[in-house]
Amino acid sequence: MLGPSKQSDDFPYWLVLLGGVVAYLGYQVVADDLYSQVLGTLAKGIKITVTVTLIGFSIASALGLGLALMSTSRSIIIRQIARFYIEVVRGIPIIVLLLYVAFVVAPGFVALVNWLLQPFDAELIRTRQFPLLWRATMALAIGYSAFIAEVFRAGLESVDRGQIEAGHTLGLNRWQRFRYIVFPQAIRTILPPLGNDFVAMVKDSSLVSVLGVGDITQLGKVTAAGNFRYFETYNVVALIYLTLTVTLSLALRRFERHMRQPDQD
Repeated sequence: MLGPSKQSDDFPYWLVLLGGVVAYLGYQVVADDLYSQVLGTLAKGIKITVTVTLIGFSIASALGLGLALMSTSRSIIIRQIARFYIEVVRGIPIIVLLLYVAFVVAPGFVALVNWLLQPFDAELIRTRQFPLLWRATMALAIGYSAFIAEVFRAGLESVDRGQIEAGHTLGLNRWQRFRYIVFPQAIRTILPPLGNDFVAMVKDSSLVSVLGVGDITQLGKVTAAGNFRYFETYNVVALIYLTLTVTLSLALRRFERHMRQPDQD
C-alpha cells in the first residue's frame, strides 16, 4: 500500500484527462453556434449560483462555529441543544429541508413578524414578498451549518489541552485562550474539510432550481425544454459546474499544501 507522501507525488493523469474533456467542450462552445447560445443563456445563472453559495456558506460557517462552541460548553443544557439541532438537521435530506424552509419556515417567520408588528400598526408583510432566492439560501445555510459544526468541533478538540491549561495559568480568560491558543491551531485542521464543504455547496446549490430560482441548473432546464437539445444543453451545464468545482478543488489543495509547509520545515 502506498503511503500518503507517495500518493501525493503521483502525476495527475486524471487532471490531464479532465482537461482534455473540458478543452473539447470548450472548443464546441467556440465553434458551435448552439453551444455558444446556450452558454450565453446559462451565464446569467452563474451569478445566482455564486451568490447563493457565498452567502449561504458564510451564514452556515457562522452558525457552525456557534454550534461547535455550544457543543463544548460547560453547560449540559447548551450542549444538548446544540446536539439536538445538529442531529435533526443532519438527518433531513437537503432537498426536503429546502422545501420545508421555503414553504413552512418562511411563511411561519412572516406570520411571526406580522404578529409582532400588529401593536405598532405597521404595514404587514406578505409571504410572497419573501423572495425564493433568500428562502433557498437560508435552507442551504441551515443544512450545512450542522455539518460544518462537526468540522469546527473536531478541530477545536484537536488542540492539546495542556496548552489551554497553560494559557489559563498565565491569566488568560476563556475568550483570550480561544483567540490566541485554540483557534489559530484548530484552523489548520479545520480548513481542508471546510473547503470540501464549500465545494459541495457549489454543487448542492443546484437544488435551488426546484424552487424556480434562476441558477445554472434552472436555466439549463428551461433552455433544454425550449430547444429540445438536451445533449448540448446539459453538456454546457456540466462544463460550468466542472470548471467551478475543479478550479476550487485545485486551489484548496494548493492552499492545504501551503498550510502544511511549516510542519515539514
